[in-house]
Amino acid sequence: MAATCDSDNLYLGFDFSTQQIKVLAINENLDVVYEKHVQFDTDLCEYNTHGGVHIHEDNITITTPTRMWVKAFDVLLDRMKADNFKFQNVRALSGAGQQHGSVYWKKGSRDILKNCQPDRSLYDQLQDCFSVKDSPVWMDSSTKSQCAELEEKMGGALTLAQVTGSKAYERFTGVQIMKIFQTNREFYDNTERISLVSSFAASLFLGDYAPIDHSDGTGMNLLDIWTRSWSEKCLEICGSDLASKLGEPVHSSQNIGTVSNFLVSRYGFNPECIVVAFVGDNPASLAGLAPEQDDVIVSLGTSDTVFLWLSHPTPGLSGHIFANPLNKKDFLSLTCFKNGSLTRERIRDQYAGGSWEIFSEILQKTSQGNNGNLGIYFDIMEIQPTAQGIFRFDSEGQEVAMFPPEIEVRAVIEGQFVARRVYAEKVGCHLGPSTRIIATGGGSKNKEILQVLADVFNSPVYVKDVPNSACLGCALRAKHTSLGPDVSFSEVAKETQPPLLIASPDCSSDIYLSLSERYTNFERKLQANQILGSKS
Repeated sequence: MAATCDSDNLYLGFDFSTQQIKVLAINENLDVVYEKHVQFDTDLCEYNTHGGVHIHEDNITITTPTRMWVKAFDVLLDRMKADNFKFQNVRALSGAGQQHGSVYWKKGSRDILKNCQPDRSLYDQLQDCFSVKDSPVWMDSSTKSQCAELEEKMGGALTLAQVTGSKAYERFTGVQIMKIFQTNREFYDNTERISLVSSFAASLFLGDYAPIDHSDGTGMNLLDIWTRSWSEKCLEICGSDLASKLGEPVHSSQNIGTVSNFLVSRYGFNPECIVVAFVGDNPASLAGLAPEQDDVIVSLGTSDTVFLWLSHPTPGLSGHIFANPLNKKDFLSLTCFKNGSLTRERIRDQYAGGSWEIFSEILQKTSQGNNGNLGIYFDIMEIQPTAQGIFRFDSEGQEVAMFPPEIEVRAVIEGQFVARRVYAEKVGCHLGPSTRIIATGGGSKNKEILQVLADVFNSPVYVKDVPNSACLGCALRAKHTSLGPDVSFSEVAKETQPPLLIASPDCSSDIYLSLSERYTNFERKLQANQILGSKS
């Protein structure tokens, strides 16, 4: 194979998400030069998925046919080949998978995977390699009893969180494995390797079982976040001989080998193309935003999500602590809030005539801190904390039934952002002079909303719009690893488009420190059933 010039090098990032597989290619200048996808529902309609999944009759068991992912992989690479994509120029690749989902390889499958022949599709050769035909995915909530058992045997939810970074969640992989161990022991015993969706996808490129990476492994309730090795006690609770079925985990930046002979012969990949450990979709998206240490990422969407780069986290009963995919010693915190843009839109429709322009004008006219009025809006059941209802308090801390329209508009934004700050600080965030808030999602397009965000966090707010951030993050990670251990991820990412400064704090920090204290006190009273709230 003819050598390529460095300027011709390409780096691929893949995303095995819930509804599709996507790929993105960047060149040495980090320009996006190619994109492609395969949509499960429409491109592979023979599997009859809806949103990429099957919802079972109980409405809580939710799975995806494992073989469909293999077939989608074939279709995607075939489409790239039909586009005359230059596989031979790919120097390194990596990818992401929907977090928590799991794949169960049947005994004997490794030999088949390592010896796939290029004259047949992977689907033809691997379709019978899975002991569990339908992979449980992150939407599944059928493991309530297993969650209770795991927490009880670990000494409580907080103890489990202090070891693994999270209390037990029904979608997390450990309890999904436990459910199969308890209810389908024959399938479990016939399993040679258990992969996450991310390491399963990497295995298709590697032609061998790929290791689970630390960042995705910390979304299983099985990996010790401090030692980055499997917790023996968690493994014993969830299944027999589980360590051998999982393999040894590796850091997200690990070069795990080169592409398989199958890919070299069938598609023309360079045999020296590096495969970098695949990660979960959330850590991959973080990489796509090219953050710096101390950055706070706030995604303002249907649900709001706060990502934190932490060196000294404080695991608790809210949110999740993952291993940081960009730094071997640090951590990533993720906390999700269900009541996001839909709640903001309801208040806009009710008090600003459905106009964001009028909504913004009201925000500009009202004072920071809302004259001491505090509103908390849980239109749907919230998870941080577990509560539903509308709670309004005047400047004296007394619960009131209604606010005037101009107070209501500011209250919904301030109340949401104060909650985001309180939970960020709970898990170890320390706001300081080097803190930047990076805002993404639909809500980041409103400057007045971002001004409130800057005031509440007492930090400048930047915006960065990164389409396909998980794919881009993986392509950047692939390039980073290809350059060797002496090059930091930040050195690679500095060539990406920098975030744009939108808002700087414009009031005394004491205003929102006071509201934060009042919000914390609200949650204490809520847990003690001392607050009733309302439905409107």
